[in-house]
Amino acid sequence: MRLHTVGLAGRIAQAFLHSRLTPLTVLTSVLLGLLALATLPREEEPQIQVPMVDVSLAWPGAPVMQVERQLTSPVERRLWEIPDLEYLYSTSSADGALLILRFKVGMSPDVALTRVRTRLDEVRPALPGGASIAAVASRSIDDVPVLALTLTAPGRPDMDHGDLRRVASELATELRKSEGVSRVRVLGGEPRTVRIEPDPGRMGATGVTLDRLMGTLADAGLSFPAGGAIQGGALAELRAESPFASAAEIEALLVPAAAGRAVRLSEIARVADGPGEARGYVFHRGPHGAAFEPAVTVEVAKRPGVNATVLVEGLLARVEELRPALLTRDVAVAVTRDYGATAKHKSDDLMFHLLLATLSVVALIAFALGRREAVVVAVAIPVTLALTLFVYRFLGYTLNRVTLFALIFSIGILVDDAIVVVENIARHFQMKDGRDTDRRVVEAVDEVGNPTVLATVTVIAAILPLAFVGGLMGPYMKPIPIGASLAMLFSLGIAFAVSPWAARRVLDPRAHAAHAEARETRLDRLYRAFMGRLLADAKARRLFFAAMLFLFAAAGSLLAFRIVTVKMLPFDNKSEFEVVLDMPPGTPLEGTLAVARRMGDALAAVPDVESQTTYVGLGAPVTFNGLVRHYDFRTEPRFATIQVGLAHAGHRKRQSHAIARDVRPALERIAAQAGARVKVVEVPPGPPVLSTLVAEVYGPDLEGQRAFARDVWGVFKDTPGVVDTDLLLTEHAPRARFTVDRDRAALAGVRPGEAVSAAAGLYGGRTVGVLRAPEEADPVAIEVRLSPADRADLSALGAVRLGAGGTPLAELVRVERDSAPPEIHHKNLRRVVYVLGDVAGRAESPVYAIADLRPRIQALTTPNGVPVHQLSTALPRSDERYSLKWDGEWHITYEVFRDMGIDFAVVLVLIYVLTVGWFKSFVTPLVIMIPIPLSLVGILPAHAAMGAFFTATSMIGFIAGAGITVRNSIILVDFIELRRAQGLPLREAVIDAGAVRFRPMVLTAAAVVVGGGVILFDPIFQGLAVALIGGEVAATVLSRVAVPVLYYLARRHEERDEPAAGAAAAPPGAAAPAPPAETEPGAPAAAPPSAPTAPPAEVHA
Repeated sequence: MRLHTVGLAGRIAQAFLHSRLTPLTVLTSVLLGLLALATLPREEEPQIQVPMVDVSLAWPGAPVMQVERQLTSPVERRLWEIPDLEYLYSTSSADGALLILRFKVGMSPDVALTRVRTRLDEVRPALPGGASIAAVASRSIDDVPVLALTLTAPGRPDMDHGDLRRVASELATELRKSEGVSRVRVLGGEPRTVRIEPDPGRMGATGVTLDRLMGTLADAGLSFPAGGAIQGGALAELRAESPFASAAEIEALLVPAAAGRAVRLSEIARVADGPGEARGYVFHRGPHGAAFEPAVTVEVAKRPGVNATVLVEGLLARVEELRPALLTRDVAVAVTRDYGATAKHKSDDLMFHLLLATLSVVALIAFALGRREAVVVAVAIPVTLALTLFVYRFLGYTLNRVTLFALIFSIGILVDDAIVVVENIARHFQMKDGRDTDRRVVEAVDEVGNPTVLATVTVIAAILPLAFVGGLMGPYMKPIPIGASLAMLFSLGIAFAVSPWAARRVLDPRAHAAHAEARETRLDRLYRAFMGRLLADAKARRLFFAAMLFLFAAAGSLLAFRIVTVKMLPFDNKSEFEVVLDMPPGTPLEGTLAVARRMGDALAAVPDVESQTTYVGLGAPVTFNGLVRHYDFRTEPRFATIQVGLAHAGHRKRQSHAIARDVRPALERIAAQAGARVKVVEVPPGPPVLSTLVAEVYGPDLEGQRAFARDVWGVFKDTPGVVDTDLLLTEHAPRARFTVDRDRAALAGVRPGEAVSAAAGLYGGRTVGVLRAPEEADPVAIEVRLSPADRADLSALGAVRLGAGGTPLAELVRVERDSAPPEIHHKNLRRVVYVLGDVAGRAESPVYAIADLRPRIQALTTPNGVPVHQLSTALPRSDERYSLKWDGEWHITYEVFRDMGIDFAVVLVLIYVLTVGWFKSFVTPLVIMIPIPLSLVGILPAHAAMGAFFTATSMIGFIAGAGITVRNSIILVDFIELRRAQGLPLREAVIDAGAVRFRPMVLTAAAVVVGGGVILFDPIFQGLAVALIGGEVAATVLSRVAVPVLYYLARRHEERDEPAAGAAAAPPGAAAPAPPAETEPGAPAAAPPSAPTAPPAEVHA
């Protein structure tokens, strides 16, 4: 029989109550969720698309100042015209420049790269003579290697870096064939090279000039196709060849000498076939005091959208297959990075917590409502989560800590719709009337439909605006509001369609309802007496509100006194961190290695350190943080990076941040002894920045900027809690310049370019050909360069001769020694000098470090004597005065909390508009929203008690909690107006609402607490859980009194029959005035014109 219903909820329930589609919908939803779970890529962190493009400019021979003014600046001005370009950084140095373009978050990397290439094509014709665009490369998060394999030979001391390199190159060739791999790179060791080291003395004695040597080598190894010829009726391919197939052939090469003679190359040069001259080193140290062994690393990056877990598992399986034939027993392979395993571990751990949260909420409902009711609600949760996961697939999300936390966070909220429906169905089942079961179910759903929709929309209105947070944190946190809003929408539909169907089959209409209104407890009677006193006594009300203000002020003082500190995101518990070492300019490779090894010895003494891989003179496999900071460009001999691997989080007591903090003092002592700078760099939990603390110095004069930046750096070093300080300025780098005497060169018959080329080739090396070695994975270069011993002694210039007359090179060039000028940095077309630092101390937040640094820096004197202008949020408008702009983590913190503050204001407006539309009043919504600020009374003390930062996730919990607390207020106010519509005086209605409706409020709060408790000890989302739990508990307890009292004060002028002030309240234990006898469900009692029409049943919103 078709039932008459007036609301959408009732019609939905009626349509699905006996439909065969309902169980199919449940089954299909679960299967779709399992499909999404199996196919969604797994990652530890969300993929933040921050399109970056690197542009390398080359201008050989140009000094740094000329490069900056004539090459970098003109190119920058044209690139700055590109739409959606947010930041343009550049570093100009002698011989070229590097430009880094960072576009707005979310822009397509392909579009960004296309725009840059198009603009560079326009710029190319206007480049100075000799200048060129050397390279243009896009950089994205997928460039971060997901796997790093480090090869060592612990049982073979005769295997050096070169031998390991050849094995690694073969392994890399095989790994490149795997589907889903985008890039494989070998770090460490030098490829096989035929090195020709001329002997200047022998060359001078035999009369072999350098130009003859170079020309002979370049011409002797040439091979070209020579077309074709018809021979014997067939077309034969012709080739002209003179290849070098071995080092012996090169040694036997005849080189023209003086007086028409010729000498073998072996007579005037040393020829060696083996690894090239070392430009960098890799060493690995395993756990438990293992040896410091030569190593080579193979890093693998994945393609966009590829499941990191599946890819890495396949690559490791392939390595095992190759082990017998390629690696043999002599080569050990250590997995020094496995982001596939970490992603799987994190997603599996979160899935467990998701299951735990679900079971905990179901257990809570079973305890509060009954086992049968819990079964009905338990059906709704997996269906809701499954549908949300399925939609994730189409939104391009992955399974990562943020998307899964969005589901865990929403469990405590989404069950409330099902609870409302199930509880009301159970209440209708105990009504003694003539309705059949189907009608009871449908009308019970219809009865609570509208307020449930209002409450759900209110929560969504509180959460969804967070999706519009800008900057780097926007895409990082976006899955939380999107996922929670989707889950809320699905839960609403399931509550109206699936929950009635399940309740019809699980609940027993004949059984006595387990949720009938219980007899009043002692607490209820005390509450009625307390509320009666508050409503009757104005002085008591003033004391109550004064106490509320005191609690609010006390909570706020926790921020003022830094008991609760603000930070963008807390430190994560990772399995790795890096030690970044910068030796003084001019330090050779071996000197850097010696200091890095001492630091490695100190790290080896730390119990929780399982492995360390040291990279000297070359960039280590980058993290996302290192990608943004361009750590892979650290290829000078004075740079080193130690990648420290920690024991699994479950096998150590300390978090990674505590370990990194504790090792810093010992490393700083070693660095200080060597005059070096060291940084302990942790993987940030959120978007990466150049450094935690960044002071950007701008001004009218570059030397003045540098001088003031040195003073700022001094303040950084002297400020407690500021560590890992650095000045991005390479000063006092020793340099020797070979300056050609053009007059002497002309008299000797040598072109100046020949002399320059000869000096550059001898000391810098020149590749003159490639060995024919098809069996090698990499090309075998033939390189001419003086030996290291001859390069150390510039007297070789006197023995090397040029020109027909054999003039010594020393007579054509003069050696000038000085220091190389520092590089010049630009940001958005302006010269800037960077001062960097990190924080480690009690606060560990840049907000407070900057607050301490500001007055000290303000006390400094700028070069022109004018106080420095400090800016927090924007670049200076001009460079006419010296300015300091604070950047780094502070800038992202400011953007995040600014955007969240705006979103919170939007949330308040949306909630107000929705409640005005529902209650037809401009005052009642204000009363309903009072618990929002009251939640801070619980949030801030809870953060203090847990020792947690107030972070961006805390702010999310606060804003989301606003929707939940408003939902509880709606419960109270809706019931007050229901009682008034049933004829109760205002005072009795207000008191009755707080007594009767407290139970569903507590149930909602308990569900939120249980759901949030699962993530309470997560290092990143602890703030969200603390804010939800603390805010919900405080708001629930306080709103039970504050909302009814404020409603009473706002509406008492409308109550004409209200007893005189001071009249006694209903005595404890006295029953509240009974409502009219239950009427036919669906036929609401008549309401006075001033109150909205409400159904006679108790509405659980």
